[in-house]
Amino acid sequence: MSDAGLHTTTIQSLPLTYRGKVRDIYTIDEHHWLIIATDRVSAFDVILPNTIPNKGKLLTELALFWFEKTADKVPNHLSDLSLEDVLPDSAERAQAQGRCMIAKRLQPLPIEAVVRGYLIGSGWKDYQATGQICGIELPAGLQQADALPNVIFTPATKAELGDHDENISFDTMSDTVGKDLAEAIRTTSIDLYTQAAAYAKARGILIADTKFEFGLDESGQLTLMDEILTPDSSRFWEASTWAPGASPASFDKQYVRDWLETLDWDKTPPGPELPQNVIDGTLNRYREAVERLTQ
Repeated sequence: MSDAGLHTTTIQSLPLTYRGKVRDIYTIDEHHWLIIATDRVSAFDVILPNTIPNKGKLLTELALFWFEKTADKVPNHLSDLSLEDVLPDSAERAQAQGRCMIAKRLQPLPIEAVVRGYLIGSGWKDYQATGQICGIELPAGLQQADALPNVIFTPATKAELGDHDENISFDTMSDTVGKDLAEAIRTTSIDLYTQAAAYAKARGILIADTKFEFGLDESGQLTLMDEILTPDSSRFWEASTWAPGASPASFDKQYVRDWLETLDWDKTPPGPELPQNVIDGTLNRYREAVERLTQ
């Protein structure tokens, strides 16, 4: 399994609830999910045919590290159930070992809480067109990958599988979830990003931007869910080679995106096969990011 990578789980003892771009989610009971990070890789919202072997384990290791590090700032979805109790069968348990989270079931909020410290990706495209990102006015003359004058919160809609997330204004977000909850999400997200960005920068990694997902628990408390601050939910750059004016060397799946951009592909399914050198290069970048941040 580790050589070929885990593309799709085959747990039979629990009902499959959802199969996403990367994660397979099973129902444990009315209060808990089993969330397994596979080795699937998606780009431009298309699941590619290859796996990045052991990527799911690296993502899980890093997400668990950040959940523990941020637990004093915001509650998260992790439960205290053991994997042995959830999956008594050893063969099934092997599919989840090291790559799963046993999570509390929350009421998910339909918002991607995006925080940006640098001008890149869809933010760069919006800035070039309008001088703004999500209605936030930015100074003129910024370059691609420039550090922003201030960290900004730029929410997006949470797209269905196969669709694209869409940047929205804070006012639109407030209309969707309510002003008080929107303010709490913005404040918490910026706080989490600021703490993590400073920690990572001291270890030679710039977190250009990231997204958080939140839900509400049974008492209505804002709770962090999904994954946080991983190469799949963030842009990690090599601090020593970063310079404004171009897309910097990254530790995330931007390496895959950059290769895909060289192809004559319309960014709709089916996705192209990744060559081995792109798979190896991506895995090496994931591994280095995890090692730098967790050791």
